Amino acid sequence: MKKRVLSIIICLCMVFVAACSKDKATSGSGTKGNENESKTETPTDTNKPADSERYKVYLITMDQMDQHWVNVDAGCKKAVKELDNIDYEWLAPDVKDDAKQIECINNAVAGGADAILLAANGPDAVTSALEEAEAAGVKIIYVDSAADYPAVQTLATDNEAAGKTAGEEMIKGLTAAGIKEGKIGIVNVNSATASCVAREKGFRSAFEGTSFELLETQYGEGDAAKSKDIAANYITSGCVGLFGANEGSTVGIGIAIQEAGETIIGVGFDKSDTILELIDGGHLLCTMAQNPDVMGYEGMKTAAKALAGENIGETNIDTGVSAITKN
Repeated sequence: MKKRVLSIIICLCMVFVAACSKDKATSGSGTKGNENESKTETPTDTNKPADSERYKVYLITMDQMDQHWVNVDAGCKKAVKELDNIDYEWLAPDVKDDAKQIECINNAVAGGADAILLAANGPDAVTSALEEAEAAGVKIIYVDSAADYPAVQTLATDNEAAGKTAGEEMIKGLTAAGIKEGKIGIVNVNSATASCVAREKGFRSAFEGTSFELLETQYGEGDAAKSKDIAANYITSGCVGLFGANEGSTVGIGIAIQEAGETIIGVGFDKSDTILELIDGGHLLCTMAQNPDVMGYEGMKTAAKALAGENIGETNIDTGVSAITKN
């Protein structure tokens, strides 16, 4: 009897041990399966490209009045569309004013600008604002008109050379009209805007050694109405030629010549619908057309390269100019 009981106990123990071994094996198999499943759910893709970093870029021009600046903005927008990683905004004063342009620069910095494309109203007025912008890590690129402060790149017309071309075109027009001497009036923006000052310098150089008398420059702040009044006074004083140093100045002299109805040779700068109409009507001989869309487009591309740490090439780019006549 005792032997029979002992045999039963031994059998029960063997069954218990076998059951425990099976549970352990099953548990180990389940753990291994979970580990494999976890790895499948969170794969590591080392070839996946990182998202492109986005940058915030502002265009700040002298004002919003001139079609010239609208064309710079259009060039910027074209580049932004191609780049696809730029948040872009155009800021500008309603009129040419140093304090208002400084406010635009400060607002851009406060708005998180990574780069600013700037057409400076004057060489010195915005220097402190640019120093603060650079201290905040903002890249500065000049389009059309530079300040007297270092920048990544300047994209502009060779204004002195273009001004000389304008003078030479006027001399051709005067000669063709049989006029070999007389007074020439100059309507400029102000005495501080570097680009326009350079244009006037080049224009005056074209008349060196001729019999023409270039009168003292008058300033109309780039306003067409003010420039027209100045031009009308020049005409009253007997001028045979008038030069406008920017879009507003050119529109002003063209309208004054139109209203005077006299044979006066008018030459200007920039291209707008109004200027082209004045040329077509014979009230202006020609205008020096810049490439503002190129300034904006290439300036934006430069900003993107500089922010990405890429080589931008030359620091001064001549964006070219053409003399547009009725023909």
